[in-house]
Amino acid sequence: MDFSWSDEQLAFKQKVVQFAQDHLNDNIVERDHHGQFSWENWKQCAAFGIQGMCMPEAYSASPALDIMTAVLAMEALGYGCHDNGLTLALNAQMWTVQILLLKFGTDDQKQRYLPRLCNGEWIGVHALSEPNSGSDVYSLTTRAEKCEGGYKLNGHKKFVTCAPICNLALVFATLDPSLGKWGVTAFLVERESTGFATGPVKEKMGLRTAPFGEIYFEDCFVPEANRLGPEGAGFSFSHSSLEYDRCFNLASELGTMERQLEQTVEYAKSREQYGQPIGKFQSVSNRVADMKLRLETARLLLYKVAWLKERDQPAMLEAALLKLYLSECFVASGLDAVRIHGGNGYLSEHGVERDLRDAIGGVIYAGTSDIQRNIIARSLGL
Repeated sequence: MDFSWSDEQLAFKQKVVQFAQDHLNDNIVERDHHGQFSWENWKQCAAFGIQGMCMPEAYSASPALDIMTAVLAMEALGYGCHDNGLTLALNAQMWTVQILLLKFGTDDQKQRYLPRLCNGEWIGVHALSEPNSGSDVYSLTTRAEKCEGGYKLNGHKKFVTCAPICNLALVFATLDPSLGKWGVTAFLVERESTGFATGPVKEKMGLRTAPFGEIYFEDCFVPEANRLGPEGAGFSFSHSSLEYDRCFNLASELGTMERQLEQTVEYAKSREQYGQPIGKFQSVSNRVADMKLRLETARLLLYKVAWLKERDQPAMLEAALLKLYLSECFVASGLDAVRIHGGNGYLSEHGVERDLRDAIGGVIYAGTSDIQRNIIARSLGL
């Protein structure tokens, strides 16, 4: 594995950092406080080409990037953009909706939806979790019943990133609960569909600028042309997207960790107590050293998963290791950053505590840390 970068890739990374710093950090403290999603920033990302990464030029109007370059770009976005909710929303659409459309959608489905998703006109969401179906995700109860010309959906989805503002939902429903995961089927459901409704934005601890909510289906008709892939394929589709989702979402978290470390080092150099910079005290410098160690070891896991996916190789074990380790590292480093900044780190205006609040979500979404440990153990034959 060669994780060196070309001059072109590094130049593109810096271009993404500069774009994010120049355009995506407006009023972040206020928007986080009020839980406001920025459509303007979403559309600026689309104009820059973020949502179109790894998409064919026919749908995105810009040349497709290879997986490794896209990971580097999402890492750069996390470094330059202080709005972790926005990066979560972007990654959620790109790697759990668009990538599945590209890999498994019909030509008609791709032509209808990918351009709108790539150009920022629409937001697409991945609707899998339910009130009683979280970690045991394939025990879902949302039903799809065949009818003339398509299917009728009935059920309730929960914890859906961007549900309250979505235009398109990739919905997983079962045709027959007795079939277990092999009855799960995927459907592309537009907001304007009769019987489709979303609940209000849910207040939450962190990632507040990415609105979370619920989706309700009551005899919601979905034409057969909007079924994604064959019946019963939803299980394999969801597993396929998780490897991408964990990789790219965590790339943005890694970028945030790097920015967090740099800011913490500068603070430790400039803040003086007892006549010297606080970074000279071993208790502070050791925390900084731990932050650096987490950053660099997590980076290696991230790049390995990206390297495997670029070669179209399975990476379930590696993605689980990455998800577990990097998300836990983000929380640990966030807490270290708050401790080093002291009282300033506890105040919202400095942004340090926001990164810690946002980091907590990473040990829950896309599979909890406990679930990742289970996946790892099973992969080792336990």
